[in-house]
Amino acid sequence: MAKYFDVHPENPQPRTIRSVADSIRAGELVAYPTDSCYALGCQLGNRDGINRIRSIRNLDDRHHFTLVCHDFAQLGQFVQLDNKVFRAIKAATPGSYTFILPATKEVPRQLLHPKKKTVGVRIPDHVVAQALVAELGEPLLSSTLLLPDQEEPMTQGWEIKERLDHVVDAVIDSGECGTVPTTVVDFSDGEAEIVRRGAGDTSRFE
Repeated sequence: MAKYFDVHPENPQPRTIRSVADSIRAGELVAYPTDSCYALGCQLGNRDGINRIRSIRNLDDRHHFTLVCHDFAQLGQFVQLDNKVFRAIKAATPGSYTFILPATKEVPRQLLHPKKKTVGVRIPDHVVAQALVAELGEPLLSSTLLLPDQEEPMTQGWEIKERLDHVVDAVIDSGECGTVPTTVVDFSDGEAEIVRRGAGDTSRFE
C-alpha cells in the first residue's frame, strides 16, 4: 500500500519533503506533481525503479527518461551544452519543457537512448517538485505518469493513490495538477527540434 503525503502547494512542509526524499533514497518509487502534470520518480541509479516505471507505462527501451533537476548547475553535470544551446535553455527555465541532450558519463547507461546516447533534462517551475529535488541533492529520474489505457494523465493525488496503490510506494498530493505534459525540445544536434508540443510555449524554439 502506497504512503500518502499531503503537501502544501506553496509552503511544502520540510519534514514531509524530507520523508519523501528518504523514501526515494531507500529505493522507493513515488508519484509527484510538477508544473505540467504528475510524474513517476525514483533515484538516479535505481534499476528496479526504472523497470517499474517501464512496466507501469508499458515503455520500450527507446523511451527518453527525464532527469528533473533543481538548477542549472546540477543540470550541467549530466548533459553536454554548447554556449548557444545553454542560452536557449537558460531563457526557458524553470518551465514546462524537457530538453533532449547528449549525456555525460554521470548518467547511468540504462537511462540513455540506445543509439543516440541522449537523455531528457528539465527544471520544473513547481514549488513542491523543486523542494523535493533540492532536498534529494541530485536529479530525480522521472517519467510522465500517463498510463497505457489513458489519453490524459490523472490530475488528483488521491486518484493516483487509489489507482496505483500497489505499484508505487508513495504519492505526494499538493492539489490538482495539469493534464498537459511538457513540451519536448531535442537539442542533441545543436539545433532545436520540437518533438512534442505540450505545456511550454514553443514559439521561442521555432
